[in-house]
Amino acid sequence: MVTGKAAVFHGPGRFEIAELPPVPVGPGGIRIRIVAAGICGSDLHFWRGELKPIVGGVEGPVILGHEMTGVVDVMGEGISTDSLGRELSEGDRVVFPYFFPCMRCYQCLRGELNHCPVRFRFRSSVEAFPYCNGGFSEYYYLFPGHFVFKVPENLSSEAVAAANCAAAQAVYGLREARIQFGDAVVIQGAGGLGIYAAAAAKEMGARQVIVLDGIAARLELARQCGADETVDIKEYSTPRDRVERVRELTEGRGGDIVVEMVGYPQAVPEGLEMVRNGGVYVEAGNIAPDSMVTLDMSKILFGQRRIVPVTHYDPYILPVTLDFLSRTKDRYPLTKVMSHSFPLERITEAFEAAEWSGKGGESAVSRAFVTP
Repeated sequence: MVTGKAAVFHGPGRFEIAELPPVPVGPGGIRIRIVAAGICGSDLHFWRGELKPIVGGVEGPVILGHEMTGVVDVMGEGISTDSLGRELSEGDRVVFPYFFPCMRCYQCLRGELNHCPVRFRFRSSVEAFPYCNGGFSEYYYLFPGHFVFKVPENLSSEAVAAANCAAAQAVYGLREARIQFGDAVVIQGAGGLGIYAAAAAKEMGARQVIVLDGIAARLELARQCGADETVDIKEYSTPRDRVERVRELTEGRGGDIVVEMVGYPQAVPEGLEMVRNGGVYVEAGNIAPDSMVTLDMSKILFGQRRIVPVTHYDPYILPVTLDFLSRTKDRYPLTKVMSHSFPLERITEAFEAAEWSGKGGESAVSRAFVTP
């Protein structure tokens, strides 16, 4: 009898390791054996109690984790290829969206799969099928109708895990902003999202990439991963100083695209000041409820600045992101983003290491991941 070890989340700061029942694989389904799962910023919000896990089914203790990769353990009847038609076999490494568009709603019919209102309908308590429904477990179940993509052989599992969230989110956000060849891109925050965004922006044709953060090691990694200029927020200690520095670096105009990836609401008004007239502000970091800011809408109106919110991504972004990571693996040290590894049994230690709140915004960890 196959059982799955999992880190079950019982509430803020509390994980318990459990053995869960086998996941029966029906026609069209795939059981995945997880090999790496990253701790995303949203996971830290759950850990602190700032967010409640999205549960579409039975409520109760759940398994967190969505930034993951694994190998095909069991394929259901009717499955022989991945979503691009490439031959798929048990033992192949794969990535897959962590949400399931229904393909039968208003948003899905318009091609807006990441806007599907019931895309998390299969996430439920560990007491309900499929039991192992998060990345912090040994097994994960892909329901019929899923998307799944084979992983290039030249990528490590820790590099691929980030494709499922951080890297894909960065690529998707820049595409939604309609990045153009020769753009100046400004990135607020050099955590996992910001580092991937810097490299992706450079690969997508940005002539100039500027990254802001207050941690020296992160700024150095940003420079290694595509940033042409960095702004240390400790050196430029006020919003006005930082806005003026960005404008100085962009010939007085501001960025064509400014991306918020730090998760502080107070960064939004500052970031909007960094956007040139007619430019785009991408909002990706403020996922916690009550992330309130006060905006001068006249500046947005007369500056004709476009605000683009991005959350999740369209499934087609996954193979695009895998190709990006494969092509640039010797150009940018993106594997350093996944900086600390922990076995599943030490998941509490992993979260404590990844936590930056209460540490003055600093942490030696850019991204921690667990290996079931």
